Amino acid sequence: MNTDKLSLRLETVAKYVPKNSRLADIGSDHAYLPSFLAKNGVITFGIAGEVVKGPFQSAEKNVRAQGLTSMISVRMGDGLEVIQPGEVDCVTIAGMGGTLIANILETGKEKLSSVKRLVLQPNINAIAIRNWLVDHEWELITEEIIEEDNKIYEIVVAERGDPLKPYRNLNIETGLLVGPFLLERKENVFKKKWSFEIKNWKRIYEQLESAAPSNENDEKKQEIAKKIALVEGVLDNEESEWS
Repeated sequence: MNTDKLSLRLETVAKYVPKNSRLADIGSDHAYLPSFLAKNGVITFGIAGEVVKGPFQSAEKNVRAQGLTSMISVRMGDGLEVIQPGEVDCVTIAGMGGTLIANILETGKEKLSSVKRLVLQPNINAIAIRNWLVDHEWELITEEIIEEDNKIYEIVVAERGDPLKPYRNLNIETGLLVGPFLLERKENVFKKKWSFEIKNWKRIYEQLESAAPSNENDEKKQEIAKKIALVEGVLDNEESEWS
């Protein structure tokens, strides 16, 4: 891949990295993102962190090939352990599940003392990230939702601040689930994502209905029905039959 051009997914992440940042890209794979940002004068220093040997070696090779070894440090380690305290002011984590991203932030939260911005791109379960941000005094400042190669991605951007500010005029449960900024805009890709999720939840609900009764099944059904009601209310802008 030519690092002069990124995928739409990584391009969207890149545009939220502030100029002159010192960046740590966690789970950097081939180091495409920090290489692109370094070559375009966005970052002054970058860390490409990888926990898996193959991608780590690919990142090293790519950084050398781009002539960026003086600007980008490729490091092998788990999550934020590749960062020294005070070393960076922006962290990007892209292409993982939301629960894993939240776990990486939680496990390495002492490394975030100098970090001013988080740019996070979960493949699924963005609610886990939004919950973590609220619990740790990070304020969601913007979000995007995009579609690329028939996959839908959310990009979540946060800085230190008032974690409840984006949810003030919302049902917070709905805001955490679908994203307060995305909810405000309700773009077509947003509607597409949540229409698909509703269909999937209803399919699971029907399977639980036909399964042997149990307390666990009843709890799962209640949880799914609640999510369906919240999201149908958002999409239809009225009360759902599931509420």
